[in-house]
Amino acid sequence: MTTSRSIISRDRLAAVAPWVIALAVLAYAFVAGGYLVTVMSFALIYAIFVTGLNLFMGYAGQVTFGHNAFAALGGYGSAVLTSIYGWQPLSGMVAGVALAFCAALLVGYPTLRLKGHYLAMATLAIGLIAYEVAVQWQTVTGGYMGISGIPPVGIGRFEIISDRMQLIFLSVVVALTIWSAIRLRSSRFGRALLAIAGSEDAARALGIDVAYYKLMAFLISAGYAALAGSLFVHIVGFVSPEVFGLHMVVLAFTMLYVGGIGTVAGPLIGAVIVSLLPETFRALKDYQDLAYGAGLILLLIYAPNGLAALGHLLPGSRLAGQRDGSKRS
Repeated sequence: MTTSRSIISRDRLAAVAPWVIALAVLAYAFVAGGYLVTVMSFALIYAIFVTGLNLFMGYAGQVTFGHNAFAALGGYGSAVLTSIYGWQPLSGMVAGVALAFCAALLVGYPTLRLKGHYLAMATLAIGLIAYEVAVQWQTVTGGYMGISGIPPVGIGRFEIISDRMQLIFLSVVVALTIWSAIRLRSSRFGRALLAIAGSEDAARALGIDVAYYKLMAFLISAGYAALAGSLFVHIVGFVSPEVFGLHMVVLAFTMLYVGGIGTVAGPLIGAVIVSLLPETFRALKDYQDLAYGAGLILLLIYAPNGLAALGHLLPGSRLAGQRDGSKRS
């Protein structure tokens, strides 16, 4: 009885540890202020984007390189409506998310019939097309010059302008998105996605409508991406095509795998760590990129399941016991 209680307590500690670390870093950034608040604000925006990516890749086991397209639709949609047509920021954000949702439905229905690397290439093409449209459609997007003068998030005359207020607002939004991801994972919908990730044929044999659930996961993850894009343009006050280029895809993938794909806390942990790494190595100057790359490689070598899963490897936890048992066998 004592042993089982000890194991349960260690498992609870392992589950809580990533959240405590993330909250501690955010609290320190809030107290320290300055540039660190800006870094953490961008990390939280990416945490929303990666949470959506994790829903499609981690839960459903699919591959996508094109979610930057939906972030661009959400960002540009909100930017155009608020800066040119005078919409309220919240209304513009809702419209941007709705636009991305419709686009995901339009391209997702035929694209998700593909599998594996064919699906990856198709989604990559979607992202590249969205980037080229943002560059060439200058009458709407402004091309490389972008759109400036985007109003900050607010309701009526109340606007969230200060860095600390933006950090608090983004923390609340991230908490809500993670809570919704937790609810989705534990629901019937989430269990169906996990079954599809295990084997589509087996899931289909159990009566799961694989095409429907994959499309719904794609739509929901696109909504997360569009929300992140909309928040970015209102926090920064400017948007250009470079914001939603391939750099965004590479950075999001790095955050997802460093944090832990398929885990609930992984997107937040990965976004915070990957955002802080360049600042940590900034003092190295010419060797900054080298140290950053080496740090990422070490993280992936010694934490292949992501930083969010490290707590479960504590001595005495259930996963640690399974790991030791597998080694002995």
